[in-house]
Amino acid sequence: MSLKVRIIPCLDVDAGRVVKGTRFTNLRDAGDPVELAALYDREGADEIVFYDITASHEQRETAAALARAAAEEVFVPYTIGGGVRTAGDMRAMLRAGADKVSINSAAVGNPDLITEGAERFGSQCVVLSVDVKRRGLSPGWEVYLNGGRVNTGMDAVGWLVEGERRGAGEFVLNSMDADGTETGYDLDLISAVAGKTTLPIIASGGAGSPEHMIAAVNAGAGAVLAASIFHFGEYSIAEVKEHMMQAGIPVRLVEPRVRRSNGEEGWKHDLSAR
Repeated sequence: MSLKVRIIPCLDVDAGRVVKGTRFTNLRDAGDPVELAALYDREGADEIVFYDITASHEQRETAAALARAAAEEVFVPYTIGGGVRTAGDMRAMLRAGADKVSINSAAVGNPDLITEGAERFGSQCVVLSVDVKRRGLSPGWEVYLNGGRVNTGMDAVGWLVEGERRGAGEFVLNSMDADGTETGYDLDLISAVAGKTTLPIIASGGAGSPEHMIAAVNAGAGAVLAASIFHFGEYSIAEVKEHMMQAGIPVRLVEPRVRRSNGEEGWKHDLSAR
């Protein structure tokens, strides 16, 4: 049986609020991270990803407090990244309630962090996230750090091959060229990574429609990350899954849950009883 494709809302967090912009600039407020994640959980998201997008740049501590708050309200698996520099940071996130920890800048500076995390906590807990841009005149993509502020000059595909060898469990592959544009994922990038690695690829950057997500899966992604189209009400998770199912892509179908006026949760078909 085919593995089901995961639909994953991405919540970029800055100063305790979810924000979203275009290519990491012109940020707009999108709400409270835990409230928004709980809403997506009820709507049928398969997983949630939280990124503290300025923790690495500002040299702040990890978002363990956010992990603890999310554990009270979010009941699908969730990943947290931002400011994770050591295996101790990873342990703190997992103990606070996160199912997985995303590492990015720190892993480039210390690739052994991937290995240590995989050995201590299991590869399934280690998500290697990369922010990449196309090279200007030559083919390929380069790895950027600290929220896209620093160009490492490293070849992105080669770095992910090394990440797999060191024990990462999956990749978040974020195209900075497409991020927030809603013009579609970088399909060439997804195909290039899928051709060189065997780990699940979570496509990120550029989602503007269910058709874009379908194209990413056909290019080799095993999951799709999206932000703007969910945060600003352009599509619901259920609508995306319906489009995917019609395209022959296997997805996990769930009845969206709703929160009733008494604070209890129930299934959407129970609304008529209110």
